[in-house]
Amino acid sequence: MLVAFSVAPSGAGDSDSVGEAVAAAVKVVRESGLPHETTAMFTTIEGEWDEVMDVVKRATEAVSSRAPRTSLVIKADIRPGHTDQLHQKVRSVEEHLREG
Repeated sequence: MLVAFSVAPSGAGDSDSVGEAVAAAVKVVRESGLPHETTAMFTTIEGEWDEVMDVVKRATEAVSSRAPRTSLVIKADIRPGHTDQLHQKVRSVEEHLREG
């Protein structure tokens, strides 16, 4: 499964503290060992349900420990039997662009 999520503090003060809290969440993701990609708006991770949701929970807790309120957005693509979708979906689009 792929899970794209965005977690951010609310009411934490200036943008520097937001960046620090988000970095703490990204650190949790990187240390998980799961395939992942972080962009300007979301972090996408790939794995089995329990392991992915555990990482999302721990990343959220890392942000929550730094702010009085936390915002979490999650989008999941649950497709049993498929792996490396983090890269395959992008390759598929790129192939269609080359053909078109």
